Amino acid sequence: MAEVSEFKGIRYNPEKIPYMAEIICPPYDVISPQEQRALYDRNKYNMVRLEQALEQKGDDAKNNKYTRSKDTFNMWLKEGILVQDTVPNYYVHEHIFEMGESKKRRLGIFACVRLEPWENKVVFPHEFTMSGAKTDRLNLMKTCSAGFSPIFGLYEDPGGKINQMVLTRVKGNPVYSFSFNGDSHRFWAVNEPEFVQRLSYFLIPKPIYIADGHHRYETALAYRDYRKQLNPHGSGSEAYNYVMMELVSFNDPGIVILPIHRMVKGIDAETMKRFKKEISGYFTVIEAPPEIVSLNDNRIGSIKLYGLEKGKVLGLSLLPKIKVNDFLTEKRSDAYGKLDVSIVQHVICEKLLGLPAGDTDKLAYTPSGEAAAKLVDEGQFQFTILLNPLPVKTIKMIADANDRMPRKSTFFYPKLPSGLVIYRLDGEV
Repeated sequence: MAEVSEFKGIRYNPEKIPYMAEIICPPYDVISPQEQRALYDRNKYNMVRLEQALEQKGDDAKNNKYTRSKDTFNMWLKEGILVQDTVPNYYVHEHIFEMGESKKRRLGIFACVRLEPWENKVVFPHEFTMSGAKTDRLNLMKTCSAGFSPIFGLYEDPGGKINQMVLTRVKGNPVYSFSFNGDSHRFWAVNEPEFVQRLSYFLIPKPIYIADGHHRYETALAYRDYRKQLNPHGSGSEAYNYVMMELVSFNDPGIVILPIHRMVKGIDAETMKRFKKEISGYFTVIEAPPEIVSLNDNRIGSIKLYGLEKGKVLGLSLLPKIKVNDFLTEKRSDAYGKLDVSIVQHVICEKLLGLPAGDTDKLAYTPSGEAAAKLVDEGQFQFTILLNPLPVKTIKMIADANDRMPRKSTFFYPKLPSGLVIYRLDGEV
């Protein structure tokens, strides 16, 4: 069972920062260089200055983006821009956002969760990670001794008991209430003893599944081990033994998972010719007009290729005789082999296109099918592989099978913002 606890968060001081809409930023991994600059310009106290500070010419080991984050963090604490709560809280976050022509609401609980290695099967991953991103985040944590953005965790609450209890408590008086780009946020700090006790009681027996933030979780594990080496006789209650998460129920109606489409470039003419010829040996191929790009229409298959044949979309369905495990050196779960992203990774990308299993500059990713098609039309990519979204239950199914999806399999929308609360890694919980 997971050890879940309230904590003394560090928050923007509403007496000095009344305009939170200008302050929050996305998590580091979706901030483009252009957006990073725009966030800097939006407000001098924007969270991006901590989460993803700008690099500068002449940066070295003593003066770099990590040390600038630390200096800014300490300055904001000293000036009272940021203040630490004097008592531990659970923090409740209501996020209302537009999805198509409708509005959705997602309810999350900010808590600190004791770090557990994957093999303990208390916290479950569902995707693989890359080492480069973890190195970056570890450098930031070592320099600043703080967690600036939450990990998105999922828990089971089939009867909705936890969500109902939280909703009953947070009907009014949020510490933040603001709107930005069509999204509305309300945020409460809750510390009544009876509520905290009941919420902890209901949350503790729940395993936690990482929805978004695998890199940050593995980085937090590495940081914990680093701090333990410095303090081998610690009590175990030190803050670095925990990580900040926003916990959301699997049954929350505001959970939206977008697919992550693959855009392909740099494939030589001979490989492309062979690919077009051989694909029918692995898939049933159905042609359709390009309007199908914007639809989740399985009539032509759940995997679609746009741009391979001019003016057409090709719908693909894996032939029954083709098994993903036949292409793998290490056998994976049956659930893994049935995933569209697994089929794309191992059959299309690796087998037919000859792309390496790891990173490659011949693949790019986007959750927008329309954007992917546009980039193909503009000639920036040769074609795009379009996927349907995965249901949230698939994440639990893969994790429970002790397996992981290929990286870049899921895009939870919208991303959790950074800046609502900060978790200090010094002291005790």
